[in-house]
Amino acid sequence: NEICIKGGEQQALERCKKIPGAPKNMTGKEAFAHVESRSFDWANSRPEWGLSGNAAFIVGRRAMTKGLSLGGRCFMHSYDCLSDPEGVFLEKIMTAPLVVTEWINMQYYTSATDPWKYGSGSKVIHNVVGGVGVMYGAQSDLATGLPLQTVNDGDVHFHEPMRLLILIEANKEIISEIIGKHEVLQKFFNNGWLNLVAVDSNSFDYHRYNKDMTWELIEL
Repeated sequence: NEICIKGGEQQALERCKKIPGAPKNMTGKEAFAHVESRSFDWANSRPEWGLSGNAAFIVGRRAMTKGLSLGGRCFMHSYDCLSDPEGVFLEKIMTAPLVVTEWINMQYYTSATDPWKYGSGSKVIHNVVGGVGVMYGAQSDLATGLPLQTVNDGDVHFHEPMRLLILIEANKEIISEIIGKHEVLQKFFNNGWLNLVAVDSNSFDYHRYNKDMTWELIEL
């Protein structure tokens, strides 16, 4: 329990560095109390950033990223390819969590690209409609995207619209086989909606997946 408390305080401190209007130089306990108070403050149009800023989905052993600061911008999924030589578990990851990260990324991408057309504009004038969307004031078209305040800090976009990078520590041939079995993955990768890079667990070579279903070595 103590570990969870300390982890929550550290996370709150990191979040407060980016949250508009958050006090400076707080202790961990103060930061935790601050973000908790924002969570039920109905007058605050930007209580927190949620998943804004998402840029990558990393699938692999945690040793890959140990000691790195990813700025809260990456989805993470623990996976050991050495224990999954046939890619059985990887297939489940690529057809479930990976698909969800694409949904999230595209929601933020489109809402940041055009907040009034693909997003739902300013939440200050929202009225919730039937649990399926919002309207601006008393009448408007039904809007279902993210509000402007979710992706914009008032001056510039906090969320940088980009197509998600999928980084997988696994044999690239196995990854190709999985893509070949699932149409949804083919649509994602063969049409360029997601960027895919495979990391070899032995050589640590990086290969980029191309839209013509070939792999290209990345020179580091």
